[in-house]
Amino acid sequence: MRLGDLYQLAINLGIEADPRGKAAVERILQRLRDKFNQLDAEEKEEFDQEKLTNPYADTRISYGYRDTEVKRLITGIDVDVADLMLADHLRRNGNPIDLVVSHHPAGLASVYFSEVMYMQADMMEAVGVPINVAEGILQERVDEVRRRGMPANHYRVADAARLLDMPLMSMHTPADNNVQKLVQDHVDSRSPETLQDLVKALKEIPEYKEAAKRGTGPNILVGSKESRCGKIAVVMTGGTGGPKADIEEFVKAGVGTLVEMHMTDEKVEEARKHHLNVVIAGHIASDSIGMNIILDEFEKQGVEVITFSGLIRHRRF
Repeated sequence: MRLGDLYQLAINLGIEADPRGKAAVERILQRLRDKFNQLDAEEKEEFDQEKLTNPYADTRISYGYRDTEVKRLITGIDVDVADLMLADHLRRNGNPIDLVVSHHPAGLASVYFSEVMYMQADMMEAVGVPINVAEGILQERVDEVRRRGMPANHYRVADAARLLDMPLMSMHTPADNNVQKLVQDHVDSRSPETLQDLVKALKEIPEYKEAAKRGTGPNILVGSKESRCGKIAVVMTGGTGGPKADIEEFVKAGVGTLVEMHMTDEKVEEARKHHLNVVIAGHIASDSIGMNIILDEFEKQGVEVITFSGLIRHRRF
C-alpha cells in the first residue's frame, strides 16, 4: 500500500471507534472547515490543513511522501532518534524497512497534541456528567498540557527521519479509540462483580496476559480485591490523563470503578478521597492493543509488520 493510504486507513479506523460517534466527529470537522473559510490569507497559510479532514491532531505523517510504496514497516510505542537509526541499520543490512510507525506522536503531531483532549468532555457526558461541567473542568487541564509542551523540541525525531530518508508516521488517538472500545466491550460482556473479577477479565485479553508475565499487567490502585465494581468506565483515549476534578464528577455520575492506562499520584489520592475504585490496565499493553487492531488491517492489505520499542504484537485474524 501507499503511505497515504495507510495513513487514511488509520484515521478511518479511529473514527469508526471514536467514543463520540461518527456523526459527532463529522460535525466537529465541518465546524472547523467553516472556521477555516473565514480566515484571512495569512492565517490560512499558517493553518494545519490536515485538521480539515483528520480529526486527530496527534496523528500525522511526520516525514515522507504519500505515494511511497510500503511493503514492510517497523512499529513501536515510542520512536526516538536511536530507534530510527536501528531501523536504518536493519534497512542497510538486508532487512528492508519502508516505514517507521510510532504510537506516541512526533513532529507536528506532538505540537497540537493537547487538542485531542477535548473529546474527554464528550466521554464524561456519556457516563452522566453534564457537558457544561465536563467542559469547564477539562479546560484547565488542556491549558496545562499545552503549556507543558511549549518548550519541547518537537521536530527532533522528524528531522532525524528526514536526514535518514526514513518515512515516519505517528498514530495515537486512532489506536487509543480502538483500545477503549475493545476493553469496554470486553468488560461489559463479563459483568465482573469485584475488582478481582475485573482484573481477571482484563487478563483474558492477550496483551494484558503477556504484560502480566512481564510484571506490567493490570493492577488495583484504589480499592481491594473484594471491592464491588459498580458501574465501570473505561477511559483510555483523549490524549492523556484528564483533570483531577473529573474524579468527583465521575462519582456523582454513578461510576464505581475507573479502568485507565495510567494515573498520577495526585489523581489516585483524589480517587481514594471519593472512594472511587481504580484499576490500571497498563500503559504499554493498552497502547499495544489499540495499535494491534490497526496493524491487523495493515497486514490484511499485504503489508508486513515487524515490531520493536515495547509493542506487544497479537493478531486478531
